[in-house]
Amino acid sequence: MEKATLEAKARVERGRKVNKGRKEGMVPAVVYGNKIDSVSLWVKEIDMKRLVKKYGESVIVEMNLDDKEKRNVLIQDIQKGPVRGQYVHVDFFQVRMDEKIENEVELVFVGESKAVKELGGILVKNIDKLTVKCLPADLPSHIDVDISMINDFETHITVKDIKISRNIELGIDPETVIALVAPQRSEEELAQLEEKVEADVTKIEGVVKEEPASEGEDKNKK
Repeated sequence: MEKATLEAKARVERGRKVNKGRKEGMVPAVVYGNKIDSVSLWVKEIDMKRLVKKYGESVIVEMNLDDKEKRNVLIQDIQKGPVRGQYVHVDFFQVRMDEKIENEVELVFVGESKAVKELGGILVKNIDKLTVKCLPADLPSHIDVDISMINDFETHITVKDIKISRNIELGIDPETVIALVAPQRSEEELAQLEEKVEADVTKIEGVVKEEPASEGEDKNKK
């Protein structure tokens, strides 16, 4: 597997002074870790976006710092602008390759479900990420979930059904449901559901369903 790499430079700018770097396509960042002094960095926004697009955020990155030293890091957090989605700040966590780490890994749903294609069901994803524990070298960029095994509305995919390396530990009940296919509701069922919701609302304390005024009743009567 191709190694994810990233160039970084030490940063001395703080506060508003980082705005100049941002205008030049740089992103302020920081790298820290257990018993490691934090270091402020600059990384190129275009390099970060290419890295995330290709490998995702759950991958060990070999960071080349000032062309002097290499560090193995994880993307801990990416802050983005609310309007354009530009990268505002990135946190990296430095890892030791001989120590196990815990990290969230994205689930990627692959394949085609017969219950969806032929029975018209709707795929329901109960979980989209799993927390794994492993050595950094064993950390997967994602975990595939093959939904082709769901042929009817009774079949569920659970944690124990997914295929992962023996070197990876999952801190979750193996019977936890990851995905299933539910039948679409008919128009009659949807209508009944709406009626039920309306009826339940009137039972809530303080909610009174307004009745239409009877014929001849003085609506202005106080």
